Amino acid sequence: MPPRSNRPADKFDDDDYPAYTMGRAAEMLGTTPAFLRALGEHRLITPLRSEGGHRRYSRYQLRIATRARELVDQGTAVEAACRIVILEDQLEEAQRINEELRTHGTTP
Repeated sequence: MPPRSNRPADKFDDDDYPAYTMGRAAEMLGTTPAFLRALGEHRLITPLRSEGGHRRYSRYQLRIATRARELVDQGTAVEAACRIVILEDQLEEAQRINEELRTHGTTP
């Protein structure tokens, strides 16, 4: 049996697999391709590129873009929304590491 990661069906379960074109991603988010390009310009998400050079987005990236869109819809500038989402993500990761260290009793 081949390794699990080589099975085509596994791509459907992979949050990092770049499955969505820019047009489809924008449609799913209810926004425009320009909004997605702006998120890339502000380094919030970096889409992968297809062999033809087209942007492709993962489900994880779409969740991040959704959070940024929520902030923009509330009146936050795109650049500020991107920074907020980055900081939220960093905080969540730091909290996860702290909890892991507490649970396992190890020190960095």
